[in-house]
Amino acid sequence: MDWNPKRVRALAFDVDGTLFSSEGIILETYAEAIRRFSANSQIPLEVPDRERIMLEIGKPVKTIFLNLVPQLRESERDQISDSVLELLVSKIRQGEGEFYPKVKETVTSLKNKGYQILAASNGRMAYVKTILEVSGIFPLFDPIVVLDNETIKTKPDIVAKYIRDYSYSPDEILMIGDRSSDHEAARKNGSPFAFCAYGHAPEGEIPDWEVSLAQLEDLDRIF
Repeated sequence: MDWNPKRVRALAFDVDGTLFSSEGIILETYAEAIRRFSANSQIPLEVPDRERIMLEIGKPVKTIFLNLVPQLRESERDQISDSVLELLVSKIRQGEGEFYPKVKETVTSLKNKGYQILAASNGRMAYVKTILEVSGIFPLFDPIVVLDNETIKTKPDIVAKYIRDYSYSPDEILMIGDRSSDHEAARKNGSPFAFCAYGHAPEGEIPDWEVSLAQLEDLDRIF
């Protein structure tokens, strides 16, 4: 798309793979949650390997567990998903997982320059809020919209709601992320996309972008 960076008024940040990496804790967390469910339900389940789990990261939670344990009922998948959320929140609060360099400095600087700071994550509220609180940037964000699986089922729906709520033109909101769901959120709304090349995307997953970021702080130099 033909875009003008000077038109951008709001920055919509994906979270995992953009501000924070769960890669170092994700396998053990999923394994623990699946083992816990197996023990309680007496349903034997194989723990997916790291590669299989990382392919799912960034998708809506219900999609992730449908893909990983399709043999279970939705209510059973939700039990594992809730367990993963509880474990991840606890680990992040204990300092596990990794924040990318200069997250607080970069987001603070952009806020001070007058950009509206938004979150556009497929993660649940407790997960998103925990990461933003632990990194010290939660107060910089305007009210966070997350999937409710009713009116907001996908990341494009989140970005569309921000555009509506704040009466933006599509080119006034920049979607910043690392996975195909972030690219789709920008493209379906006609918004520009900043690709975090340092994130979780396998080579070739993202077909095009307006800006490629080798590190998050590049954003502060562009804007």
